[in-house]
Amino acid sequence: MAVIGAGFGGLGLAVMLKRAGFTDFEVFERAGDIGGVWRENTYPGAACDVPSPLYSYSFAPNRTWPRRYSEQPDILDYLRRVAKDEGVLDHVRLNTEVSAAEFDEGTGRWRLETSAGTVEADVLVPATGQLSRPAVPDIPGARTFAGEVFHSAEWNHDVDLRGKRVAVIGTGASAVQFVPRIQPRVARLTVFQRSAPYVVPKPDRAYTRWHHRLYRSLPVTQLLGRFGTWGVGELLTLALTSVLPLGRLVELLFRVHLRRQVRDRALRKRLLPDYRVGCKRVLFSNDWFPTLAKSNVDVVTDRITEITPEGVRTTGGLHEADVLIYGTGFKATEFLAPMRVRGLGGRELAEEWAGGAHAYLGISVPDFPNMFLIYGPNTNLGGNSIIYMMEHQCRYVLQLVREMAAGHVSCVDVRRDVAERFDREVQGRLAASVWSGCRSWYREENGRISTNWPGLVWEYHRRTAKVDLRAYREVAPGKAA
Repeated sequence: MAVIGAGFGGLGLAVMLKRAGFTDFEVFERAGDIGGVWRENTYPGAACDVPSPLYSYSFAPNRTWPRRYSEQPDILDYLRRVAKDEGVLDHVRLNTEVSAAEFDEGTGRWRLETSAGTVEADVLVPATGQLSRPAVPDIPGARTFAGEVFHSAEWNHDVDLRGKRVAVIGTGASAVQFVPRIQPRVARLTVFQRSAPYVVPKPDRAYTRWHHRLYRSLPVTQLLGRFGTWGVGELLTLALTSVLPLGRLVELLFRVHLRRQVRDRALRKRLLPDYRVGCKRVLFSNDWFPTLAKSNVDVVTDRITEITPEGVRTTGGLHEADVLIYGTGFKATEFLAPMRVRGLGGRELAEEWAGGAHAYLGISVPDFPNMFLIYGPNTNLGGNSIIYMMEHQCRYVLQLVREMAAGHVSCVDVRRDVAERFDREVQGRLAASVWSGCRSWYREENGRISTNWPGLVWEYHRRTAKVDLRAYREVAPGKAA
């Protein structure tokens, strides 16, 4: 088996395979270390907006999280520790990028082109995630800027921001975290906002030795905290998908938070979103609004027209800067790119997904036998922990591997009628969700929502708990048609 990506998804599957007694698998990682987004995102203040007891593997609880919402170094350390303790590091091939994968109908195996040569595998599991490729807007004159430029996901720690005029384009999840951290160091901070985010209080706190002792001696206490956070996440999901009036409570919380932290009425007005709560990602922060109210910070809502050597020009004029930072998120809808994948009949995955990515249960794509995705299309969440979803995808894949090991099946391809029926259901439900009402990274250019799951995570758990082999057809080598 070949697994692509050594983040939470790929490592989670590796651990489950190892625990189940399977050892003939390799995890291909293009970078020099494991960790996925938690290795890449090292910007100041990088942290998770899901409490750590839930944003972690259920099979590997961490009794010593330093705080409720852990930061990047601690999450990366956790992943490294789990991988080491579970003995899966020997299965990881670092500095090995997979550029292409093609299904060989004659042998019923996948052939991978990697930076270290050609590899064959019976099963292919891409676990590259949805947030692995930084998105940089195409702004006229961007290459002419005379100062330092970088994306938040590729933070340049060699650039000293002290006393500099810094321009930040974007007000998403990353910017909400790094802007408050860099504000005290810079001379001037100009934040360019296309649309204001909904930002609510972050109930964070540092864990004490007492917490750690309690979690070690009575693990059920941490489990109860995990369950409570999961339950709140389910309620938030309902507010975004099927019980939209619940979103008014989130909006009320936002408005109270904004009014308490920003006294300036004009600034408050600029920080009011013009879309329904949840249509774009709801953010958590206790210092975002106070930072924007600082004397050395400007919030610019005028449309950007170009970037010049001196700074950023908007419809309101030129804003000079020494450093330009993009906080513009990721290419979330470009699944598996830039890897080239070919299935039955040489069919390109890019062709299959020309109208938007889709997969049965977010895992299986018709005409791509024995390829199973982790964190695939329509498995992202707006209100709960993605680790929960990925664990159930890993368990689903493990079931299929066990069926193969037992000789019940050897090479399976999800039936197209099953996949299309599932996709119609998902898209129909998403059309009634809050995500259909505005432009966001959840949606394709054509309006299709290819990232998010339309229901509760409990429903996903139920639907992936047991593999229904009737949803698949057997593909015999040499007889794929």
